[in-house]
Amino acid sequence: MEIDRAIKESSDRRLQTKYNNAVYVIQRAFALYEFEQVAFSFNGGKDSTVLLHLLRAGYYLHKEKINYSNGNQPDCMLKCPIRTIYFECPCAFPEINSFTYETAAAYDLQLEIMRSDFKSGLESLLKEKPIKAIFLGTRIGDPNAVGQEQFSPSSTGWPPFMRVNPILDWSYRDVWAFILTCKVKYCSLYDQGYTSIGSIYDTVPNALLSTADSSSTKENFKPAYMLSDGRLERAGRAKKISSKCESTHVLSNGMDNTGAHRSSFLTASIIAVGDEILFGTAEDQIGATLCQKLYATGWQVAHIAVVQNDVFLFGGLGPLHSDVSVAGVAKAFGVCLLALLPEGITELLHHETLPVPLIKCRNVIIFAATNICELETQWECLLELSNTPLVQMAPFISKHLSTMLSDIETAQVISKLRMDFPDIYIGCHRKSRAGPLIISFVGKNKIRVELAAEKLSRRFHAGAFCEFSCD
Repeated sequence: MEIDRAIKESSDRRLQTKYNNAVYVIQRAFALYEFEQVAFSFNGGKDSTVLLHLLRAGYYLHKEKINYSNGNQPDCMLKCPIRTIYFECPCAFPEINSFTYETAAAYDLQLEIMRSDFKSGLESLLKEKPIKAIFLGTRIGDPNAVGQEQFSPSSTGWPPFMRVNPILDWSYRDVWAFILTCKVKYCSLYDQGYTSIGSIYDTVPNALLSTADSSSTKENFKPAYMLSDGRLERAGRAKKISSKCESTHVLSNGMDNTGAHRSSFLTASIIAVGDEILFGTAEDQIGATLCQKLYATGWQVAHIAVVQNDVFLFGGLGPLHSDVSVAGVAKAFGVCLLALLPEGITELLHHETLPVPLIKCRNVIIFAATNICELETQWECLLELSNTPLVQMAPFISKHLSTMLSDIETAQVISKLRMDFPDIYIGCHRKSRAGPLIISFVGKNKIRVELAAEKLSRRFHAGAFCEFSCD
């Protein structure tokens, strides 16, 4: 069988281990359920493409055992005519639809097309043809993977079936290592810079794969398998335009989070835990310092909050009744506490300088700092770690102008400017009502920042604005 042979001949030991574990899960499922009682959810994406060929290999090895026990020779060209569920959506890329139908025909998949939502489609499908287990291409970093294991019963309120997740522990790198090693076909969108594919309305090529230069007006992209950091796999998932599928409207003060430039920065939220801050007996200085640190690393802080000691995050670490940060993280991810740490999702980030390690739970990092000095130390240690979860992005460029013009004089011009420069944050503030108006321009492209500031200056008389330093 070509898949099994390609993996065994590979020198990639990690891939071999991932393959063997996934195939074991598949063979286990085929041993537990009749072939007619299982189905495969296929969506044309890279993860389900990998799962398809793992199913072919697992089915072959499963049949091989049966044939050998009966004294028969296995068929090396054996296909896997498994019931395959495809939820066809009007918002899907045409390339995804084409690839799905071509793949189903090539491997004799028993394709059953659903044109309703996932839950309703499953309910009607299971009423017509009972299914006990469904193979899914879910991976641990997916939004719906929280709390799932390789065999997980369906959630409350859903039709009863067993979710089988053979590639739950696979990384982005593992997926592409399998595809390239086994030389299997995949959707052409991945060769155009798409790294995670949703609908036509919420998916753009990953800007980290852009090969555009200043001399070219067309932006080109490297293929998806060249993305060096798999943690940025979903960087191309962003609202492009409103649609029939999604009609949510988002208002923002510039730095519009739409289009391809959305993936050029990452966002973070900061949560401070402490009743003493809310009571006014202590001042939160760490939050502001952390904002500065993230900004310098190229991250945008989307939200900062101070909460009581019944939620979570920096501070609130320890044995006291008010130390609830870790418990809050565990609750948010739907896992239990084991030895006072969220079970199954905790990674301790050790550094020789720190008396205790930092705590990472999936995409949440918990700092134990109680003052700015401790935060400075912990932040530097986080950056120095070889396995640091903090991705270094291109830094923000900022320019600040000062003017004594009134708000009424400048308001309409600045509003128009924000529409002309959706990729630039344009903000205004005064330190006092009688003081000057400070206009800030912030973005990743220095030329665009300078151009926006220059365009504002040109709309008023010479000398109306002067450059201002916010340091």
